Amino acid sequence: MKNAFVIKGGKRLKGEIIPQGAKNEALQILSAVLLTKEKITISNIPDIKDVNKLIELLGDMGVQVERLSADTYTFEAANIDLDFFNSDAFKAKGGSLRGSIMIVGPLLARFGKASIPKPGGDKIGRRRLDTHFLGFEKLGARFNYNPENGFFNVDASDLKGTYILLDEASVTGTANIVMAAVLAKGTTTIYNAACEPYLQQLCKMLNRMGAKISGIGSNLLTIEGVTELHGTEHRMLPDMIEIGSFIGLAAMTGSEITIKNVQYKELGIIPDTFRRLGIKLELRGDDIFIPAQDHYEIETFIDGSIMTIADAPWPGFTPDLLSIVLVVATQAKGSVLIHQKMFESRLFFVDKLLDMGAQIILCDPHRATVIGLDKQMQLRGISMTSPDIRAGVSLLIAALSAQGESTIYNIEQIERGYQHIDERLKALGADITRI
Repeated sequence: MKNAFVIKGGKRLKGEIIPQGAKNEALQILSAVLLTKEKITISNIPDIKDVNKLIELLGDMGVQVERLSADTYTFEAANIDLDFFNSDAFKAKGGSLRGSIMIVGPLLARFGKASIPKPGGDKIGRRRLDTHFLGFEKLGARFNYNPENGFFNVDASDLKGTYILLDEASVTGTANIVMAAVLAKGTTTIYNAACEPYLQQLCKMLNRMGAKISGIGSNLLTIEGVTELHGTEHRMLPDMIEIGSFIGLAAMTGSEITIKNVQYKELGIIPDTFRRLGIKLELRGDDIFIPAQDHYEIETFIDGSIMTIADAPWPGFTPDLLSIVLVVATQAKGSVLIHQKMFESRLFFVDKLLDMGAQIILCDPHRATVIGLDKQMQLRGISMTSPDIRAGVSLLIAALSAQGESTIYNIEQIERGYQHIDERLKALGADITRI
């Protein structure tokens, strides 16, 4: 198996790139097909491992899956095999896929019960599932953990709408509870709900299916339960993490790149955050054009103090792009403090950047100060291993800007989130080979 990239860095890239469909939206939208017997057509589905695994899992459950084109599928969940959820096959597949937790809400809503193996996934610190489970419990579900087989068994034969105040504005937690609540009896109110564009997309799709959700886009959702949902068509948003990654790539490599069809109004403060690093970008229609830049200078705060860029729940800056911002800052003029509040191990790839010649002070597991080299000193190519999806792409961007050759191992981590990334970068002129 070819599981490493060899990159010869320091080349300027040029051209157009189309972002894939949004991975984080896909995991929610695909799970929602379980809420109805009728056919659902979904387009702009990214061709990546985590999503393909979930589609395969849906097929194993008895969903009729038909691929109409490279990015468009139909799903018909008329005959679901509920015994499959207690099988070893489900434990093996569901346990290795973090997104498998997303099927619990729809299963509880439609069938009144579910089983879920303890989930796996990224090495970015503990990801709590309490928000999901507490929400289901408030709706009337009862959990029973079986330590012998590692399964949570859930009984939800009588879900009733209720008031839920989430302890954290978890995107997947909110989505899961929304999917459970749409078929519950009565009205559910979710306060401190996540309001990411992906969640808005899910709510709009559910409403087209016959759900009654109001407050979409705010942190207070009201869901009036209905008795059944119907089929629909849905197109996914482009992946905002990819869009941010490509902005960073253009700046680091001094390249002129156009990112096509970005759905700009759904990007929130992402473009402005890159502008604060001094990166020029302009909107042309619904494309982002980034001119070739030899220098970009990090702004300071109005009083002259060092800029801080921190993650926060939407509409704050997404944690998935902090590692990209950190890498891009290494070649900027000026300094910036990167504060990763939401996950405790996401900055642990900094050692690889230090080996490449970057000037970074890792203050603690959550904060790093980057002293920009202003492109006076190129990073140098090294051999390294990708720890998780986002760090992997950040290191890939660093390698593309570096002098000499870099090898990145464990690239299946990158490919869990970015489809055919090597082919798409080659089309821009990158020197990247799979070994």
